[in-house]
Amino acid sequence: MRLLLIEDDKNIIRPLSLALKAENYVIDIAYDGERGYSLARTNDYDLMILDYNLPKLNGREIIEKIRAERINIPIIMLTVRSEINDKIDLLTLGADDYLVKPFVLSELLARLKALSRRPKTWQSRILKLGSLKLDLDKFLLTKDEHRIILSSKEFSLLEYLLKNKGHIMSRQEIMEHVWDENADPFSNTIEVHIRNLRKKLEMDGKKIIFTVSNRGYKIDEKK
Repeated sequence: MRLLLIEDDKNIIRPLSLALKAENYVIDIAYDGERGYSLARTNDYDLMILDYNLPKLNGREIIEKIRAERINIPIIMLTVRSEINDKIDLLTLGADDYLVKPFVLSELLARLKALSRRPKTWQSRILKLGSLKLDLDKFLLTKDEHRIILSSKEFSLLEYLLKNKGHIMSRQEIMEHVWDENADPFSNTIEVHIRNLRKKLEMDGKKIIFTVSNRGYKIDEKK
């Protein structure tokens, strides 16, 4: 999952980003509201963590702007206790949840998982294709009940393809969703990871990841 963190406190950013990466999130970080708003408008994110007090644009202003533009990314707002009286206003504007600083990382991670379970179109936390089963909570892939070891990026790529099963996903869509903004769009990293997934998933000779010429990739049980 790709997540946008908009926070200017580096004492929070470092431990939080490490915890999120350990949970297999791909993270983009903005240190001020203007940059965060720009990223939210231009990239496809699954979740957003948004601080209330930010330079240039505050959290409330960001929510107003992106909801006015019908950007429906789930948002969890970070506030301090002096701002908690604004919680009804924030939820009314379009925040999905809030957490008061200082917070416990495990609680934030649990709230993120809860938000990810209730998108507009609900999706199971276990993704399946034939005998393949990808458990998002356990970071576990099995085929015919046998475990297949994936790298973090292979897992994220497979998750994205399975969530869009049967649909052709362009190279740009994959890059925007599975890699962060620092990735080189002209590198062959997608091709390398697709090749690695094929080696691990298609050992029985049954093809499930298809290259569609000049369009992208799709995962399906039939071409």
